[in-house]
Amino acid sequence: MRIATSTVLLGAASAASAASFQQNAQQVLSGGFDRVHDTMKPFTESFASTRESFEEALKGMDSQTKALWDELKLLVPEGAFNHSSWFSKPKPHRRRHDWDHVVKGEEVQKLWVQDTGSDSHREIDGRLDNYNLRVRAVDPSKLGIDTVKQYSGYLDDEAKDKHLFYWFFESRNDPKNDPVVLWLNGGPGCSSLTGLFLELGPSSIDKKLKVVNNEFAWNNNASVIFLDQPVNVGYSYSGSSVSNTVAAGKDVYALLSLFFHQFPEYAKQDFHIAGESYAGHYIPVFASEILSHKNRNINLKSVLIGNGLTDGYTQYEHYRPMACGEGGYPAVLGESECQSMDNALPRCQSLIKSCYEGGGTWTCVPASIYCNNAFIGPYQRTGQNVYDIRGKCEDSSNLCYSALGWISDYLNQKSVMDALGVEVGSYDSCNFDINRNFLFQGDWMQPFHRLVPNILKEIPVLIYAGDADFICNWLGNQAWTEVLEWPGKKAFNDAKINDLSLAGAKKEYGKFKTSGNFTFMRIYGAGHMVPMDQPEPSLDFLNRWLGGEWFAK
Repeated sequence: MRIATSTVLLGAASAASAASFQQNAQQVLSGGFDRVHDTMKPFTESFASTRESFEEALKGMDSQTKALWDELKLLVPEGAFNHSSWFSKPKPHRRRHDWDHVVKGEEVQKLWVQDTGSDSHREIDGRLDNYNLRVRAVDPSKLGIDTVKQYSGYLDDEAKDKHLFYWFFESRNDPKNDPVVLWLNGGPGCSSLTGLFLELGPSSIDKKLKVVNNEFAWNNNASVIFLDQPVNVGYSYSGSSVSNTVAAGKDVYALLSLFFHQFPEYAKQDFHIAGESYAGHYIPVFASEILSHKNRNINLKSVLIGNGLTDGYTQYEHYRPMACGEGGYPAVLGESECQSMDNALPRCQSLIKSCYEGGGTWTCVPASIYCNNAFIGPYQRTGQNVYDIRGKCEDSSNLCYSALGWISDYLNQKSVMDALGVEVGSYDSCNFDINRNFLFQGDWMQPFHRLVPNILKEIPVLIYAGDADFICNWLGNQAWTEVLEWPGKKAFNDAKINDLSLAGAKKEYGKFKTSGNFTFMRIYGAGHMVPMDQPEPSLDFLNRWLGGEWFAK
C-alpha cells in the first residue's frame, strides 16, 4: 500500500518493515536481491560473503556515509553477510497462448501520421518496439467481482523478460463518456490488487473468501485499471527486475500506449493517475514520462496522490509531531522518545539533503536507513499500527490487516487465476525483495517532488491524506505542498481552507484548500488507506475531482 514495508500497506512498507536499525539492517542486508543496476555491480560482483569485500565495494563514500556504515556494522551479525545469494529467484510461471488480442509495440511504432503541412511523425512517441500487450476478456459471471466489462492480461517487454499484470473494469455508469483511472499501490513492491479488494474496487473479499459488493467503488463513475508494478509484484513476473521509479515509468507509459491503441473507445476519455504511499514517488515520475511525449494517445488530465511519500526532507520532520500528539490524535511516544526524534532530525535532514544534491546510491541509502530507524522505528516498537494511529497492529503477518491474508488466499485459487489468465504459480500481496532493491538503489529519498512544478504547468494535482495515518501522515503531506517552489506557491499558501462535506450532511468529512492547479485535502478519520476507512467520502471527492470542481479555470 505503500511505502515502506511496502507494505505499507502496501505502501509504507519498507519504512515500517525496517522497524529498528537492527531489524532493518538484517532484513535489508541479509535478504535476496533481484538483478540490480550498473551502480550496484561493484557491490555484487565483489561480494565474496565477507564483511571485508563489502567494504571494498563501498570505497569512496563520504565521511558521513562511512560513519553510518560503521554504526550499521555493529548491529549486523557476521552471519548476515554470508547469505548465499542477494538475488531473488524469478517466480515460477507458465506462458499462456489463449489470448483474445496481442498488440505488438513494433507494429504500433511503425504507424505514422501526416501533419497539416508536409511533415509527418510517429502516431505514438516513445520506444515501444520491445513491448507487446496481451489481452483477454474476463467473463464477469465466473468471478462475480462485478457485472461490467473487464479485461486482464500482461504487458511484455520481451527484450528484458518483464511481464506486468493488469486488470481493467469498465465504469458502472457511462463507460463511453466516463473518465479512465489508473490505480497504483505502493511499497515499493505491493500489488495494486490489494487496492482493488481492500479499498476501492468493485468488490472486497471476506474471511470465508466470498465476494462482497462495494457500493462505493471507484468504478461507479469511472473505468479503472489496476496494475501490478513493478515486475515481480502480485501476478507480474520477470527474470530481471526494476529497482527504481524512473525505469518503472517507461513500462507504465508502454502499457497505457498499447492499451489505448487496442481500445481507442477509452482513449478519447479523460485519463487520470491515482495512487497512494510510494505512489507519491511513482506518480510524479509516471506523469512526467507521459507528458514528455508530444505525440501520445494518453489523454492525461490530472493526478491524485493519497498519503504519499514525495518529499522526504520535509515529511520526515513531521513524524515526531504526529507521534507526539500534535497531529490531532493522542501521543503514542513518551517525552524522551520525542526528544530523541528531535535530536535525530538535523542528521536525518542532512543525509537527505546530500541525497537530493548528489543522488548517488551510497549517498541516498544511508539517508533511508538512518531516518527510518530514527523516526519510524520508535513508533513501530510500540506495537501501534503505522497505518492508523488509532489502534494496535493486530495482524503483523498481514501488515496489520487480516483482510490482506484473505485477499491473498482468494487470488491464489486456481479458478481465479484461470479466469484471469494468470501465468505465475502464486500471488503475494507484497514482494519484500523489490522493496529492498528500491531501498538499495537509493530510490527512497530521491527528490521527485521537484517534478511537480512542471506537472502543475500542464495538469491539476491533488494531494489527499487520511489524518490518522502515521507512515505518510497528513502533517508532512500538507507541509511539502506548502514549501514546494512553484509560481503559485504564495497564492496556494494564502488560499482559504474550506470544508469537505457530503451533499446534505451536517458535518464535514475533511478540509481542503486549492489554488491554480494544486489542491490539498485532509480526510478525517482515515488512515493510510483512505478509501477503506472512509469509502463514501472518498468516492465523493473522487467524483468531484474527476468532474473538475477544483481544476483551475
